[in-house]
Amino acid sequence: MNGSAVPVGSIFKIDFRYHPKIVQAVKELPERKFDHNDKTWSVPAKYRDEVERFCKVHKLQFGHKVVQERKFDFVIPPLPELTIQIPLKREPRPYQETGIAYAISRQRTFFGDDMGLGKTFQAIASIEALHQQGKAAYPCLIVCPSAVKENWKKEIEQTIHRKAVVLSDGMKKTYQEFFRTGLAQFYIVNYESMKKFFVELIDDPGIDPKTLKKRKPTLKHYHFNAKAIGFYNSIIFDESHRLKAVSTQAAKIAKGVSANKETIFLLTGTPLINKPSDLIAQLGIMNRLVELGGYKHFMEHYCDGPNGASNLKELNYNLNKVCFFRRNKTDPEVKKYLPDKSRQVILCDLNKESRKEYNHALADLESYMKSYKNADDEKIKQSMKGEVMVRIGILKNISARGKLKDAFEFIQELINAGEKVVVFVNLIEIVKAVQEAFPRSVRLTGAENAVQKQNSVDAFRTNKNVDVIVLNLKAGGVGVNGLQEVSTNICFIEFGWHAAIMDQAEDRLYRMGQHNNVMCTYFLGRDTIDEWNYDLIQKKRHIANTVTGNEDMTEVSIVDSFADLFTK
Repeated sequence: MNGSAVPVGSIFKIDFRYHPKIVQAVKELPERKFDHNDKTWSVPAKYRDEVERFCKVHKLQFGHKVVQERKFDFVIPPLPELTIQIPLKREPRPYQETGIAYAISRQRTFFGDDMGLGKTFQAIASIEALHQQGKAAYPCLIVCPSAVKENWKKEIEQTIHRKAVVLSDGMKKTYQEFFRTGLAQFYIVNYESMKKFFVELIDDPGIDPKTLKKRKPTLKHYHFNAKAIGFYNSIIFDESHRLKAVSTQAAKIAKGVSANKETIFLLTGTPLINKPSDLIAQLGIMNRLVELGGYKHFMEHYCDGPNGASNLKELNYNLNKVCFFRRNKTDPEVKKYLPDKSRQVILCDLNKESRKEYNHALADLESYMKSYKNADDEKIKQSMKGEVMVRIGILKNISARGKLKDAFEFIQELINAGEKVVVFVNLIEIVKAVQEAFPRSVRLTGAENAVQKQNSVDAFRTNKNVDVIVLNLKAGGVGVNGLQEVSTNICFIEFGWHAAIMDQAEDRLYRMGQHNNVMCTYFLGRDTIDEWNYDLIQKKRHIANTVTGNEDMTEVSIVDSFADLFTK
């Protein structure tokens, strides 16, 4: 039986597992009402005959309550244990071992773990595990956002004894030789570049005669490079929720590239079961939709209720049974293995305009540094230090402007995952750029008075429509409390010279009241002073009493270190 209609006083209580056809039918019963508290329908007892006919047509128990189906709570079984040895450079945590075991048993699956639990590590280890089992795993293609391409390369080389290469335009004809000569087993490309590597031609779909508008190309209009696609034995799609819209070019290309692949991993920290229709394209890429009843059943059974969602517990159960696993930072078996605070670096490519401006400013500084190093008089040299610091600051400012695209892309991924984000900057123009990119944001800088600052903090804490709070290091680095109640992600687009200054800023989230792992992300302009600046901060983190409070000493230390850098 699908449910029941039970007489309760002067009404019939109608209770059933959601199905769109039954919902439509119950809405046609006279004087029916829906009780939002217990999710049941009621019809006055005087319509007994109509209710009985309704139950007979839709196979509901009439007069007696059916309880067995309502008691079924879709208990998700535990993940399997890892039973093979994998040659890894670092030990996986116990929960990561079970994730790897699940992935290699399914091969086409989602890695749905919460952010910061090591989806990247688990995916890399799973590819190596499949190879150790004698399955075709290499070469492996990784498709990811542009901002994290270098992070994937670094993570691979720190996890296993394999090599990775980031695909570039100049490698289109030669990249396969990297695998044949043992120079690379992983190939990394961003979503926007998939077309140039895998699509030879897209047919013109023509004009729709009904609307007289140009049709969008469908998958059949794409002509793929079979040799390029056939080169890869496995594929990893990072931040796969980017593929949730079937109509996008990225989703179509991903579908074409994935055809007939035995190993396809989709990584996303975004909860997948809140909007089931987002899963359709991704399940199609893995060729898993048929195991969940096919497109029509999936739409009717899981996507046709209020807010486009229905039978979510059943969907979650079936997903976990077929091709999905997720652990949260708050899970007891996970939380005890997490560090209190983690740091990661995202290398960002400067835009062309900023790179040109940066190179010009760098050449100007190099010229000035020659004069500085050749100065014999200590008084003259001392007076020049201030000018060096100004010119170094110009380089930092140019880098900050040039890396915004990659930084904003990463921050948006956090927001898409339902996270609130704390962003630190220095320049007021970067504050404005952040707020323009993220309209659902508040600010806390030196321009606001005490009341305005507190209002920003309160809005970030209590208003679910506020995703980002942007602070500058001077105004927001100390004396701000409450952010840790709602956020675990802190991002630095700009940063200072001292480890202690940065630690104080990190401590806006890493403080009493924080019950989860805090992730601190530093955005560095590739091949810029940012990389040197970050290394300087890291070195000083190992030195006690970093801050002396003496600005002159700080200036001397930085300029002399920078002079040594130019000498090298």
